[in-house]
Amino acid sequence: MQVLSAGSKKETMDIKTSIKQIAQDAQLASRILSSVSSSEKNNTLLMMADKLEQKRVFLLAENAKDVALAQKTGLHQAMIDRLTLKDETISYMAQGLREVASLPDPVGKVTSMWRRPNNLLVGRMRIPLGVIGIIYESRPNVTVDASALCLKSGNAVILRGGSEAINSNLAIASILHGVLSKSSLPLKAIQVIPFIDREAVSALLQLDEYIDLIIPRGGEELIRAVVDQSKIPVIKHYKGVCHIFVDARANSEMAINIALNSKTQRPGVCNALETLLVHKDIAPEFLPLLADKMLSAGVVLKGCEKTRTILKNIEAAFDADWYAEYLDLILAVKVVDSMDEAIAHIQKYGSLHTESIITEDYANSQRFLNEVNSSTVMVNASTRFSDGFELGLGAEIGISTTKLHAFGPMGLEELTTTKFIIYGNGQVRT
Repeated sequence: MQVLSAGSKKETMDIKTSIKQIAQDAQLASRILSSVSSSEKNNTLLMMADKLEQKRVFLLAENAKDVALAQKTGLHQAMIDRLTLKDETISYMAQGLREVASLPDPVGKVTSMWRRPNNLLVGRMRIPLGVIGIIYESRPNVTVDASALCLKSGNAVILRGGSEAINSNLAIASILHGVLSKSSLPLKAIQVIPFIDREAVSALLQLDEYIDLIIPRGGEELIRAVVDQSKIPVIKHYKGVCHIFVDARANSEMAINIALNSKTQRPGVCNALETLLVHKDIAPEFLPLLADKMLSAGVVLKGCEKTRTILKNIEAAFDADWYAEYLDLILAVKVVDSMDEAIAHIQKYGSLHTESIITEDYANSQRFLNEVNSSTVMVNASTRFSDGFELGLGAEIGISTTKLHAFGPMGLEELTTTKFIIYGNGQVRT
């Protein structure tokens, strides 16, 4: 594929025409794909995994072009982190393909069945959504994850990555297409838009007669721009302001290890910890131990007034810090008087992404699970586990913090809907 950029009005019109053709091709491919057998889809995914690993040197070389340009143009370090492919990243992508292949196929699954008084047998069957458009920044692994999940769930996918990852995405697409060309699946089931102009996104978002769902993945600015422009339903999450609440009955060593992992293991991602809430009863002993570990890891701490009476040399946290998704080695810390205050803080400042409680009190853990309304709620675990692969979905196509039609990390089942199926023996309505 060739990277294309629009200049004149005529070239802009050519982009719109090309995008429409891509969408039409995807719709035709989705109709074929919806009836492809599970074994055909699984075999194709396994071949894709093998081919990615075989083409490792090619992928790393193409990705290096993107990373070099990103560094030259001053792209934010968190974005460069998401952009960079490594040997282990490619192995992880291949593993994701194999994991998706091993999962049960949701297409055709009858989820329920009941008999009516008139003897009609009524049920629900899972079917693909159709055509899914993915708009994303940096992460080349999304190209693989989204392709795998859409293919397995019977959906055609149109992928529009950011200009900063164009070489990586086109390289991955060429490998996937090479496998599709030798399979029984339609070649247009996976398409990467080769245009780097914003006109391509604008054109894509108007094609509601061909595309059934848009999933944007990236920063809040990108997602809001997509929502504002789209005629197509959008699955979204604007940001990940993730919290950990250290309860009065927390194991301090466990709490420090979990908080440290949640904040530092990969700070530039949406499931990284941004705000730590600490119960006042444990704060005097716990916070100095936490600060020692966090500061040693290069984390900048910002605290409320109560926190700063214990940790006197840290920066002050202001109201804007509780809303902040830092995507960096910065952590806001607040001492709370009770679980009520912790939950109220999460409800006010959270983004419905991921929250965790550290506690040895079963009743408190259950209350936290029941009352915190985010899409992923944990007990005694790192927020970094809020990820489709880590939760056993094989891979994830995105995280939804809206409740229609999915909530949380989205895997195969979230890429299907249900239709009614009805068995009769001559019934007519009176």
